[in-house]
Amino acid sequence: MARPITTPRVPSDLAPLDLAEQALEDESAVQDAHITGARPGVRSRGLEVHESQLIDADLSGADLPHLSLRDVRVTGGSLANLRGRGATVQRCAFAGVRLTGLSLTEATLRDVSFTGCLIDLASFAASRLERVSFDDCVLTDSDLADCRLTAAVFQDCTLTGVDLTGTRFGTGCELRGCEIERMRATERLRGVAMPLPDIVAAATIFAGALGVRALDDDDDDHQEHRGR
Repeated sequence: MARPITTPRVPSDLAPLDLAEQALEDESAVQDAHITGARPGVRSRGLEVHESQLIDADLSGADLPHLSLRDVRVTGGSLANLRGRGATVQRCAFAGVRLTGLSLTEATLRDVSFTGCLIDLASFAASRLERVSFDDCVLTDSDLADCRLTAAVFQDCTLTGVDLTGTRFGTGCELRGCEIERMRATERLRGVAMPLPDIVAAATIFAGALGVRALDDDDDDHQEHRGR
């Protein structure tokens, strides 16, 4: 059994930080901070945010290559269309965050939870996800192509239209109560654990991925006629 996700280690005594007043140059580092405010479209290569929390912060459209988030809680606010190629996200929790169009490609996510987040049209392509949970999230038309997932759990999520091309699910991956209509490369779910009722409900989808055709009543009548 995979070990549970390690939660963020955020100190209780945090210094207030308003994004609108903070210079975020390349290689900037923020630690032990209670972060609020808005800084849409900011660019900072190698930004580090450690042992902090973001509350209703707005970093939508930010360009943050090689972003490092460690021991961070993000509650509310927007990271929509944020670009963080090559990011490292470790021991972080996202709750109620708007992440539409988020791009964390070629990234590493370890011990990360997403709860009640809007993550549609997002991309985690070519990333590694280890001990990552998605609970009550919308990932419609998001991209998990060429991802490597270990102990990743999707609970009550909308995965409609998600692209799994080249994706590999390793030990401990689960889907529970999820919508998987229009999923691309459904056959890549090989190795994922699902409750039996979910498997039965998705039988038509799995059959389509395998090229299995369901017989209808007319087919049954035709076979009976041929047997006479």
